[in-house]
Amino acid sequence: MLHPVKKRAAVLLSLSTVAAVLAGPVAAAPAAPAPRQAAALHWTGCATTRYPSLQCASLQVPLDHARPAGRRITLALTRVPHTAATSQGPLLVNPGGPGGSGRSLAGFVASALPKDVAAQYDVIGFDPRGVGRSEPALDCAAGHFASARPDSVPRDAATERANLERVRSFAESCGAKYADVLPYIDTVSAARDLEVLRTALGAPRISYFGYSYGTYLGAVYAKLHPGRVHRLVLDSVVDPDGVWYEDNLAQDRAFDARHKAFLAWVAKYNATYRLGTDPQEVEERWYAMRDALRGAPAGGKVGPAELEDTYMPGGYYNGYWPSLAEAFAAYAVKGDPAPLVSAYERFGAVEPSAGNGYSVYMAVQCRDSAWPKNWNQWRADMWRTHAAAPFMTWNNAWYNAPCAFWPAQPLRAVDVTNDGLPPALLLQATEDAATPFGGALGMRDRLKGAALVVEEGGGNHGVALSGNKCLDAKVSAYLRTGEAADATCPAQEAPEPTAATRAVPSSAGGAALHGLLGFRG
Repeated sequence: MLHPVKKRAAVLLSLSTVAAVLAGPVAAAPAAPAPRQAAALHWTGCATTRYPSLQCASLQVPLDHARPAGRRITLALTRVPHTAATSQGPLLVNPGGPGGSGRSLAGFVASALPKDVAAQYDVIGFDPRGVGRSEPALDCAAGHFASARPDSVPRDAATERANLERVRSFAESCGAKYADVLPYIDTVSAARDLEVLRTALGAPRISYFGYSYGTYLGAVYAKLHPGRVHRLVLDSVVDPDGVWYEDNLAQDRAFDARHKAFLAWVAKYNATYRLGTDPQEVEERWYAMRDALRGAPAGGKVGPAELEDTYMPGGYYNGYWPSLAEAFAAYAVKGDPAPLVSAYERFGAVEPSAGNGYSVYMAVQCRDSAWPKNWNQWRADMWRTHAAAPFMTWNNAWYNAPCAFWPAQPLRAVDVTNDGLPPALLLQATEDAATPFGGALGMRDRLKGAALVVEEGGGNHGVALSGNKCLDAKVSAYLRTGEAADATCPAQEAPEPTAATRAVPSSAGGAALHGLLGFRG
């Protein structure tokens, strides 16, 4: 998972008419001819204080790979070049999303790997088509996440209509602004861009390191070009069988479990937070806070939907738990909403630039595979899931619901089954909420010879290069030799509510990585 230009006059659809909107057949991704030899890349220095050897370039690729001589679009790239006498070639890195910018990830990965490993690779980050500094960069509807939004849980018809109008408006705005581009913002097209990049690099093969959605992008590239893969690292793995509607339902259940783990952690530290020693009692107080915010949003901006936005990042990374617990306690125990507003501004509020990431997220997910067009199916599925997993089921539904109205015809999800690859390395935490554990098992079954390294008991999303020495050693050894084997690593310890963990420095491994991966990515 990972935000108007000109909002049209409101014309509400009745719920009974949603089923008829934009129904159409599901298409297979068109075959693409072999890419033309791309022009050599021109790298220039774009050093930062943290990454002094960083270089930048741009690459033109076809908008439609079936028409390689047609309209071109531009991808923005970064590189940390190899320094060893012998190179293993390019290592492309992707933070997920879809819609995540990868330009900053190259420097992070190159600096986080052992020096002898990083020295062997040209570590290359890229903004996928539509993202960040690539051109054109999508931004469908400014202000889509302006607070306070309607309650995400539609307890009455008016709330449901308000949410439906909001998501339908977003889809219509995207269609109006980018009708010529949306049919080409999808994972298969992005994977074909990587093949153009490979030819521009002059590399016979590439290595790839992807997090979250980036695992699916990497698997699709490998399906299209198995003979061009040198190393393949997939961290926090998408379930290839659920792309994308079913994967989101699985997320709802997993995020609810992870939220309960956070609340149990709060109960463990009752001496600090004074919210109770029984996790069930703490959970009841959290939902009481949610109910209170429905009538009186904190600071005029944090209602129930924004509260969920604020606490969802705790499902991605437990390093945020102390800050989230402090905000919860301040509101529920002391009656002070200010820390909750601050937590929202830190974790939940959407920056103006985030509209790009969300727009690409929607464009890719809605195009990659078919979503239900009948809102009655969404409603039934969400209420069924909400009954067991109330934390974010409806919030996630509205996040993805523009797909019920999307103007571009969907493709069929790619079958990533592959017996033509060198061994791939998969990494997965057992309690990961964003990409539940079963997805990694499914991906391993589809990639012949793949190895799975499990972080037993871990709940963070994105586990390599974030401080777990056991996992990092497995990644480094694989990148050195290409050899991989199934293994288990213990999870890192959960944080404690101390001064040291309240303000985790952004340079710390876990915080630095999760700042790059973002949320819902």
